[in-house]
Amino acid sequence: MPRPTLLFVHGWAFDASVWAPLRAALEDWPQAVFDAGYFGPAQEPVLAGPVIAIGHSLGLLRLLRGLPQDCLGLVSINGFARFAAGPGFEAGVAPRVLERMSRRLSADPAAVLRDFRQRCGDATDFGDPQLAPLTRDLEVLRDEDRREALAALPVPLLVLAGADDPIVPQAMTQAVFADGADAEIHMRTRGGHLLPVSDAHWCAERIRAFIDGLARAA
Repeated sequence: MPRPTLLFVHGWAFDASVWAPLRAALEDWPQAVFDAGYFGPAQEPVLAGPVIAIGHSLGLLRLLRGLPQDCLGLVSINGFARFAAGPGFEAGVAPRVLERMSRRLSADPAAVLRDFRQRCGDATDFGDPQLAPLTRDLEVLRDEDRREALAALPVPLLVLAGADDPIVPQAMTQAVFADGADAEIHMRTRGGHLLPVSDAHWCAERIRAFIDGLARAA
């Protein structure tokens, strides 16, 4: 199998820099990063050749809209195919919580981001919030459901989740993936919502093993 490029797609309230620890742990692989433009210019990488797509949090849902061409496998880290609760998905977050965040976001985006990032376990500084993409993707968290795309996923799936994730708790992970695509699921004991930062080497080991498995099956 040709050596694939690792494509990293971040989640809401963060940017491509959140991947720095995991990218360093996988530095021997070709890499590309997506950036939604929450704190500066958006970045959509141009890809050529085989790809392993890696999505953190909202990044997985974004990838489920359409995988890159020549995608060989998909990795979810703290990810989901649906975030908000609704009929048949009681494990999600109440839509009113996201609507309240949206109202606050328009008045004081920095405060909303700071509160959310601290809940994720991150207290680092960030740049000037760009309200339009942040608002757009908060609505995605409230409204979008890609479980059908997950169930019809045409490539192997690796799921890495945190047992103590305050944003995507175990019940949500179970509800999203238990009856969906055929997934290899690993739960990190005491892991939170920023596994690419807090548990980068743990993630890297499982991603390497996942890619090795793809190569053996090719």
